[in-house]
Amino acid sequence: MANHRKHDKQEAQEADAEAPIHGDILEVMFSHVPLIDLLPSCRVSKSWNRAVFSSLRHLNKIKPWLLVHMQRTRSPHLTTTHAYDPRSHVWIHLDQPQPSVNYVSALRSSHSPLLYMLSPSKFSFSFDPLHLTWHDVDAPQLWRTDPIVAVVGRNVVIAGGASEFEDDDPLAVDMYNLETRAWERCQTMPTILKDSAASSWLSVAVVNSRKLYVTEKYSGLTYSFDPESKSWYGPYDLRPDQNICFSAITFAKDRLILVGLTGGVNEDVKSVKLWEVKGEWLDEFKEMGELPISMMEKLKGSCISSIEVTSMGDYVYIHNPGNPEELAMCEINVGGDHECEYECEWSSIKNRAVNEESRIIASRMILSCSSVGMAELHRALMHENRRFVVTKH
Repeated sequence: MANHRKHDKQEAQEADAEAPIHGDILEVMFSHVPLIDLLPSCRVSKSWNRAVFSSLRHLNKIKPWLLVHMQRTRSPHLTTTHAYDPRSHVWIHLDQPQPSVNYVSALRSSHSPLLYMLSPSKFSFSFDPLHLTWHDVDAPQLWRTDPIVAVVGRNVVIAGGASEFEDDDPLAVDMYNLETRAWERCQTMPTILKDSAASSWLSVAVVNSRKLYVTEKYSGLTYSFDPESKSWYGPYDLRPDQNICFSAITFAKDRLILVGLTGGVNEDVKSVKLWEVKGEWLDEFKEMGELPISMMEKLKGSCISSIEVTSMGDYVYIHNPGNPEELAMCEINVGGDHECEYECEWSSIKNRAVNEESRIIASRMILSCSSVGMAELHRALMHENRRFVVTKH
């Protein structure tokens, strides 16, 4: 009798050991798994597939990725790409397709998720989340060295940046229609921007895929461009605080956002703040948050005279070009029951894309931000045969 009970107990234990993990426990487990490792889990069984997507909906939602592209400044201008996934707090090395560099050297990004390369004869650009597809078209007739470039709806706008040796208007604006695949000339940029009509001096943001905003980084002078009317509007003054010494604009949380350095340049910078900008004349400002002093010191490094900003969804990433090893991330939440009250959750991120090789070999760093989900990963891993490797936690 005792042996029989012992045998039954052993069989029960073996059955428990073989019992599949399911339900809430499985969902919790998946909430701790990096997004790129969830894709094969979806194909294990229907119950696992349901658990994966339930976990992504309710426990640990998909969040936009920050993409950091390091491109060598010397031929053959090889580019490496790393992504930071704030959902799992991991860095991922992306085996990405290389854009053609036979005629182009500098990879650039004016706003997320656009990447582009421009030469006197060709214009190459990509705006899908993981930059798997590159579009190669003839360059506009006017050659530019440092224009602003943005995708606005079904159009790609290239404005300003003309070489000082050109006889053509340095404020010229060309627009490429993605549907007709044709270039057309638009109203030139406002004359007051003649000395600053280049990406080195202007920050850009695209609002709701309908309108382009450009802001002088040091003055806050702002204009908007409507691709439907092919016209410019403004000026607007984006100076909610007269102590702002440097400005950058972006579009996040479905809002036009101003990121400003206050105080003076270099060691005199006092703060990094975010404002929501609204109103017909962009004259209504709501302070959203301020970078904590401890994080500002990390971002600052030895000095800080400018910042670069990229964003997607609820996330804003801030980078000091003079200190590429540090990044600041802001997650914007609506506080309480009021849509005008904000809570900013700040994080300091060590930039794992900057390594010993990039320090030795001269490289330029380009940031973009993309909404990467299961569909994008499936296309990249299954159809494009790409490899994603988690490198750092």
